[in-house]
Amino acid sequence: MTTPDRERYSANRAFVLLATVFALLFGGVVALLAFDQHRVLEASQRLQQETVPEIIRFQRLARNLDQLRQEGERLFSAGTPEGRQQSLFIVMLVASHPSILEHPQSAETARDTENFLVETSRRAGADPALLKARHAEWLNYSKRLSLLVDDLSVQGASLATDDLANMVAVMRLARIKLLGALVLVGCFLLLMMLLLRQHLIRPLQRIDQALSSLGVDRPAPEFPDVRLTEIHAVEEATKRLHAEMVSNEEARRELELLASRDGLTGLMNRRHFMLLAQAELQRAHRYGRPIAVALGDLDFFKRLNDTYGHGAGDVVLRTFAGLLAESVRQSDLVCRYGGEEFAFLFPESSVEQARILVERFRQRFADHDIRLPDGLLVRVTLSIGLADASRCPIEVALQHADYALYEAKRLGRNRVIVADETT
Repeated sequence: MTTPDRERYSANRAFVLLATVFALLFGGVVALLAFDQHRVLEASQRLQQETVPEIIRFQRLARNLDQLRQEGERLFSAGTPEGRQQSLFIVMLVASHPSILEHPQSAETARDTENFLVETSRRAGADPALLKARHAEWLNYSKRLSLLVDDLSVQGASLATDDLANMVAVMRLARIKLLGALVLVGCFLLLMMLLLRQHLIRPLQRIDQALSSLGVDRPAPEFPDVRLTEIHAVEEATKRLHAEMVSNEEARRELELLASRDGLTGLMNRRHFMLLAQAELQRAHRYGRPIAVALGDLDFFKRLNDTYGHGAGDVVLRTFAGLLAESVRQSDLVCRYGGEEFAFLFPESSVEQARILVERFRQRFADHDIRLPDGLLVRVTLSIGLADASRCPIEVALQHADYALYEAKRLGRNRVIVADETT
């Protein structure tokens, strides 16, 4: 009696069986990887469409609230009603910004702060001493704004942290799965890891580094060309974020410039001049250096306005300012003091040295033909009062220069008079 042969499988059948098992295993791994990839894509899209705009909104809101607090501090430290009005104007402008109005807590805080500062400014107009009495109450509003700014900053940072943490967690899980399938799909896993590192991990690291070093004082971040749309979108969002920060900084600087310059002549205004002049005088007094001030007034300017119109007067003022910019030294300070009157400060200059400078400019201006809008050429002269400021406050020195200017007018105009000559 013979035993039956054992059942055998053909090579083709074994190959099909092995291929089926391999395909099932590989398909399972691929399915798991596909699921993880989908989660990464969702996280990237969420970062692009929700998180980054939300972070920008939080940053803008926090920056506006901090500016509101700073302007409140400036209102209390302002020495003049004009300075308080300037700070109050910016406070009202910032408090009505859409980014603040869209956030209920910020809107309420900004509204309370604005009402407090408006009331303080109004009451300080009648009694400046009230500012000191209400400053302690202002500290509560300032602390409230600071805490809100900190909360907003933490909220904005946590948004990015959560999304990036989710993305990193998904990628780490995908790496574990890839390593677990290394025996089955070793070459494929190696290639996939290289692709992941090249097209996902390294770009994310570059983005993270760019976000960490982002600032208005640094150039826009540059990224190499990538093939993944999501990474490219995040990189572009980072560039737009930097551009927005630079734009906001430029707007802030432009507002500062507008607040310190005369709109017609482009010279610094009186308030800004007095601030800078005070600092220069303190330095000169501390080190015993010479310094002089002057007041200049265009002769018969009212008659020119009455004869040719205010448009002609504006042309004369702009021409005068242009000649000043070409004639004074870089260290000298010049401002439109009021109407057709201009103030000068000459650091490191004795009265005699300053007299030479202003006399040269007075003669140049007197010899300069000014073409009016109707084509007519006119000449305008300048009277200047000069005073030593090396031993007195700026207000006293300007008063001496004003006396000298009055004397120059009395003696026939178109001349330079030093204050000492009239005493």
